[in-house]
Amino acid sequence: MSVNYFSSSFKLGILGGGQLGKMMLYHTRKYDIYTCVMDPSKDAPARLACNEFRVGDLMDFDTVVDFGQHMDVLTIEIENVNVEALETLENEGVKVYPRAKTLRTIQNKAQQKLFYRDNNIPTADFSRFGYTSEIEEAVDNGGLSYPFVWKSARFGYDGTGVKIVKRYTDLIDLPNVECITERLIPFKNELAVIVARNEKGDLKTYPVVEMEFHPEANQVEYVICPARIPDAVAKKAELVALKTAAAFKHVGLLAVEMFQTQEDEILVNEVAPRPHNSGHYSIEGSYTDQFEQHIRAILGLPLGKTESKVAGVMVNLVGAEGFTGNVVYKNIERILAMEGVTPHIYGKKQTRPFRKMGHVTIVNKDLDEARRIAADVKRTIKVISE
Repeated sequence: MSVNYFSSSFKLGILGGGQLGKMMLYHTRKYDIYTCVMDPSKDAPARLACNEFRVGDLMDFDTVVDFGQHMDVLTIEIENVNVEALETLENEGVKVYPRAKTLRTIQNKAQQKLFYRDNNIPTADFSRFGYTSEIEEAVDNGGLSYPFVWKSARFGYDGTGVKIVKRYTDLIDLPNVECITERLIPFKNELAVIVARNEKGDLKTYPVVEMEFHPEANQVEYVICPARIPDAVAKKAELVALKTAAAFKHVGLLAVEMFQTQEDEILVNEVAPRPHNSGHYSIEGSYTDQFEQHIRAILGLPLGKTESKVAGVMVNLVGAEGFTGNVVYKNIERILAMEGVTPHIYGKKQTRPFRKMGHVTIVNKDLDEARRIAADVKRTIKVISE
């Protein structure tokens, strides 16, 4: 007998009430699935659309256990949650997706890289360090040479915790924490594939997308679907993503970020076990958007069609430099007048430089035209403060 999720006493819990949680709730409301959200902020964007909202520390063991014990299925929209609490809940019979074991691996970039190596998943060469201060000695001994990429093992997010180190002075201001260094890959493209997998092992992939990054903030500026790459490279990226999801035995969505090298090899950079920025285009562009697909996957429902209805480009709306305070979306009326343009405002009242405040999707039958309009959108709308 299958579970009745719809208009019933079933409870879905979401740890994290940011924009990803908010966008998941579009679909729990559509299906009338009773949903409870917990977030540290009383002003979290998802607070308005769920059935129950609780303010709580996602890293506190007792808080997470207490919240999860009242749920039938528990999921996340952010990785920084207390894994020991999730393990306890699993042992008590709560279904937790992604599983605590997966999250434990992904939360630590050193563990994540070792997982790829152990499972023969292609990734850039790397070294592990207990502390950043040990890197200088490795360089002096010839075990490491500039340039390389430094990554904090824990709590990096949205471009923080990552730095390209070209010379000794670049190391000086880095936090002295557990970290990895990676060989700097002179890549052609940064790509991503979102894989959906349910407990039965049914799999669906979304088309390969191409990500254009902001050079300073190390944040995605544009996501382009489909990626402008040869079919053979797209197929290779899809197979690597499927192999990665299968290795994790993942349930839910797994966003696999990858490099396409100059030789058209595919290397996994990192993964996110949840809906992801690289899939936002799917709200307007796909038959089944990533947020609905995540809900379907974690509840064991049939997975939806992942093909695109139309070409899509996503532009991130981030706080403009030099502005902090009550947010104003300058020129939003002008972008609303453009064809195929849909802004999504996340509901964060306060802006600061590079904070993710929303995104805009541009859909068009012609990908080049969608990309041209996206550049217009980027030039036109500004996220400033009063």
